[in-house]
Amino acid sequence: MNKILALRHSLLLLGMVCSRSLLAQTFVYVSAADDGNIARYALNDQTGALKRLGETPAGGKVMPMAIGPDKKTLYAAVRSEPMRLVSWSVNRKTGALTPASESVAAASYPYISLDRQGRFLLAASYDSGVVHVYRLSAPGKVVTPFVEEVKTGHAAHSVIVDATSRFAYVGVLGTDRVLQLALHQDGQLTPVGEGFAATEEKSGPRHSVLSPDNRFLYNIGEMSGRITQFARQPDGALQKIAEYPSAVAEKYHLQHGVERTASYNDTTPRIWAADIKITPDGRFLYVSERTSSTVTGYRVSQQDGKLQLIDSWPVEKQPRGIAVTPDGRWLIASGEKSAVIGSYAIAKESGALRRVAEAPVGRDANWVSIVSFDK
Repeated sequence: MNKILALRHSLLLLGMVCSRSLLAQTFVYVSAADDGNIARYALNDQTGALKRLGETPAGGKVMPMAIGPDKKTLYAAVRSEPMRLVSWSVNRKTGALTPASESVAAASYPYISLDRQGRFLLAASYDSGVVHVYRLSAPGKVVTPFVEEVKTGHAAHSVIVDATSRFAYVGVLGTDRVLQLALHQDGQLTPVGEGFAATEEKSGPRHSVLSPDNRFLYNIGEMSGRITQFARQPDGALQKIAEYPSAVAEKYHLQHGVERTASYNDTTPRIWAADIKITPDGRFLYVSERTSSTVTGYRVSQQDGKLQLIDSWPVEKQPRGIAVTPDGRWLIASGEKSAVIGSYAIAKESGALRRVAEAPVGRDANWVSIVSFDK
């Protein structure tokens, strides 16, 4: 009898878990820089279909976004004058965005992120060569002025915080370095060890992602398309352990990339990598490359974090942003020169991508943020 009751209890728990996943409500947000708004979509968790729900005006060239750890607030940086940091409250039932705060930004930021406790917003400035730390206050307000500024060298392109909220890592495209910094309780940043880990010369380290277990950091080089894998040490320092060359350069006859300034007019097909993401379970990693309009996938070893190439797939034209849903089943890609965003199924065993849906989007679609709620 006890065994029967135990079995019934297990089946009940399994049913509750399955029902919860079936009832998840997922919203996708895509910033359209040239339209100055954020498009919002409902994602069908079972089919991957996207339903456009509308757009929210941001009042300028809106680009990077970040979701607060409590999933209640969406933050974004507006890079046109007047430069601002804007936040909206997220309606968990409809995905609608309600204005929460607006603050003057001290620089133009191509990348923003939050620590895991929602205490600070960190912002990297390509044009100014700095990282700023802003304090956050309820409800979702960015407090100005910033509490910390670190000079990074030319072209800081990203800043992320580790799972413990004790360390920050900055990809600096112009110096071929990933800065390694300690993040203190008051928002101050101090160098860890030498203060940086080097990538390949003229690689142009752009975006980084941490493995879910916090053991490894992967950086994508904008100009080389090369993924550099670092192991994180107990003190937060990075140790380079592997490099993986561009998977599409040879196939698409791409030359080594160069920094693309405002006056760039080179017509040579060159490597122009953009984004890097990892699935929540840490099994698959994806990178986007804009010249070939592809996303490449890798299987991640659960022992040493090493990458094994799966394949590359054509996606939206000039893909800048990609994002993976919290359940790890879908990848959303936006293209700077595409009139639609695409939804791609992630094969559970192989990690291969399969395009399943699309939805209209505004001009210069770039950043993709996803939030999921239980119904």
